[in-house]
Amino acid sequence: MRLLVIEDEVKLAQYLHKGLSENGYVVDLAHDGIDGRRLAVGGDYDLVLLDLMLPGVDGFGVLAAIRSAKRQLPVLMLTARDKVEDRVRGLEQGADDYLVKPFAFSELLARVGALLRRGAGGTAAAATTLLSLADLEVDLLSRRATRGGQRLDLTAKEFSLLALLLRRRGQILSRTTLAEQVWDMNFDSDTNVVEVAVRRLRAKLDDPFQGKLLHTVRGMGYVLEERAS
Repeated sequence: MRLLVIEDEVKLAQYLHKGLSENGYVVDLAHDGIDGRRLAVGGDYDLVLLDLMLPGVDGFGVLAAIRSAKRQLPVLMLTARDKVEDRVRGLEQGADDYLVKPFAFSELLARVGALLRRGAGGTAAAATTLLSLADLEVDLLSRRATRGGQRLDLTAKEFSLLALLLRRRGQILSRTTLAEQVWDMNFDSDTNVVEVAVRRLRAKLDDPFQGKLLHTVRGMGYVLEERAS
């Protein structure tokens, strides 16, 4: 799932980026309200973490733009303001939750998970969080993957890689695409992070089972699909 963090404190933004990425999320950053508003309204995100005090346009202005364009997009407001009236104003203007700084990362992670689950409460939305191919089943919210009823013990990055391949099953994804989408990095031909991750994922996803799902297309990339034996 892709998250947008709008936070002008660079160290905090980097801390959130690192922590959320390590937990399998793809994270984009914006350090002011103008850029954050543009990304939130024009981008494709599952949740926005929004600081209240921002340069350019404050959090309330960004929130108003989000609610005008995307009524269902979950927004978690982050702020050093702990006055009741500030929290009430944020909630009244459309924030889904409110977290006062400083906060424990574990609490933020729990609130992010709760908002994502709440956002998938409708049947149509919930269906998009449950993906399957052959005997492979992946629950994007609980971050659980099984094959043939057997739990796959995946790292956060392995799960994100599998989820991306499964969302775009049948499509050949290049190493560049995987590096950008899963690791949020520009692809470097001297870096074998993608090959190593694919090899480790294949060892867990395919090696213990008879039918192979993850295939290498030489010179092009990787594809997740069921093929006739």
